[in-house]
Amino acid sequence: MTLSFQSLGLSETRIQQLEQLGFTAPTEIQAQAIPHLLAGRDVVGQAQTGTGKTAAFALPILEQIDSAAPVTQALILTPTRELAMQVCQAIRGFNEDRRVKTVAIYGGQSIEQQISALRRGAQIVVGTPGRVIDLLSRGALKLDKLTWMVLDEADEMLNMGFIQDVEKILNQAPTERQTAFFSATMEPSVRKLVSKFLRSPITVTVEQPKAAPNRINQVAYSVPRGWTKARAILPILELEDPESALIFVRTRRAAAELTSQLQEAGHSVDEYHGDLSQSQRERLLLRFRQQQIKWVVATDIAARGIHVDDLTHVINYDLPDSVENYVHRIGRTGRAGKEGTAISLVHSMDRRKLRDIEHHVRQRLEFKPIPTRAEIEGRYLEKLQGQVKEALSGERMASFLPIVSQLAEEYEPHTIAAAALQMIYDKTRPAWLTMGSDPVEDEYTRSGVPKPKPAKRNRPSNPSGKRSPSRTPAPSK
Repeated sequence: MTLSFQSLGLSETRIQQLEQLGFTAPTEIQAQAIPHLLAGRDVVGQAQTGTGKTAAFALPILEQIDSAAPVTQALILTPTRELAMQVCQAIRGFNEDRRVKTVAIYGGQSIEQQISALRRGAQIVVGTPGRVIDLLSRGALKLDKLTWMVLDEADEMLNMGFIQDVEKILNQAPTERQTAFFSATMEPSVRKLVSKFLRSPITVTVEQPKAAPNRINQVAYSVPRGWTKARAILPILELEDPESALIFVRTRRAAAELTSQLQEAGHSVDEYHGDLSQSQRERLLLRFRQQQIKWVVATDIAARGIHVDDLTHVINYDLPDSVENYVHRIGRTGRAGKEGTAISLVHSMDRRKLRDIEHHVRQRLEFKPIPTRAEIEGRYLEKLQGQVKEALSGERMASFLPIVSQLAEEYEPHTIAAAALQMIYDKTRPAWLTMGSDPVEDEYTRSGVPKPKPAKRNRPSNPSGKRSPSRTPAPSK
C-alpha cells in the first residue's frame, strides 16, 4: 500500500502546495512522525540525513502556527549555521502563508540584523545554540509564547560540545510545549536529554539499511608504502576527472594544504572549513552550485550544510571516524536515480577501518592501484576522441575546412588530423605526464610492494550467506 500525505492528517491546502512542489508521497520518517506530531505528542525520530526529516517536523509546525500572532512559537536548533540556513529555506518553501515568518539566527552574520528581523515578528526561528543564547540574554529572542521545540541532528549538536547550551535553552522554554528530537544515532547523551526534557515521547525509527545509497560505485585506492595521500590523489583525480566533487579531510589545516596543492596543479578547487567567515562560505557555496568551481575540500562539520544537486563524486581523502559518517558522506552523491562515485584513499593502517565499513555497507569495495601514466594518457585520449566526435557535428567546423584543404595539398588528411589532435592533447594533459618515466610504476618497483589487484566488485560479505544486491537501496529523499 502506497502512503499519501492525505492519510497523515495534513490540511488540503498543505497537500495541494506539496503537490505543486513535486511531493507526491511521504518518506518513511514523515509517514511515522507527522501523525504523532499533529496529535500533540512529543517525538524522538531516528533517521539519517536525506530521509526527509525537515518536512517531518516542518509540516506539522506550519499546520499549527498562529499566523495572526507575530511572536516566536517554534524554535528549531541546529548544530551548524549551514544547516540552519538550509532548514530555514526549506520551511519557507513549504509555507504558503505570507503572514508566517521564518528567521535563521547564527554566528557569522550581523547580530543587529537578526535582532531587527526578530523585532519585525517571526513565528518560526531556526538557529545555532550559541547565537540563540546570545539573543536570549539580550532579550531580543523571547520564548514565553513558545509551543514547539525541535532539535535537529541532536547527536551532532552534542558531539560538537553544545550540550550545556542546549540544556540552558530547553530550561528557558515553557514547560507546556511540544518537543521533537531528530537524530541519526541515539547516543547516551541524546537519551539522557530525551528522558529529562520530553514528555512520554513516541519513538519513530527509520530502519537504515547497513548499506550505502543506491547507484554509488564505491572504490578504494591503495596508497603505496612510503607515499603520502597528497602525492597519491593527483593521479587519481586526473584519471577520475570528477565533474563536481566533495573531498573530505580531517582538519582545517589539511583542507587548506590540499586545496593549495590542487590549485597549483591547475585544478578548479576551493576550501571550506570553520575558519571561513559566513560571507566567504556563502560565496563559495554559490560558486560551487553554479559550477564556477568543480571541487570543494571540506571538513565533516563544515560540510554539514553543503547540498549540491548532481554531485558526481565524494572523495574520502581521510576516512571518517565512524561507519555512519561514511554512509552520510557518500550519500551526497548518487541521488535522484543518478550515478555517483565514492572514492577512498587507503593506507595499510586504514585497512581495519575499511573492513568495518565493508561489513556495515554489506559489500566489498572495489580496490584499485594508483593510476599509471599510461592509464591516464589512455583516458585523456578517449576523452579527446569524444570531443572530436562532438565537433564533427558542430556548425563551426565548416570555417576550418579551407585550412584543411590548403594543408591537404602537401600532407595526407589523416596526418593533418593527427597533428591537430597532438596540439590539443599537449596543451591539456597534466605536466607530470611528460616525465621520462612513470612515477607510479617506478615507486611500486622500488618499494617491492606488488600493485593491488582489483577485487571482484560488490562481492557479498554478509555472514548470513544471503545474496546481497550489487547496489543497495537509497534512503528516501
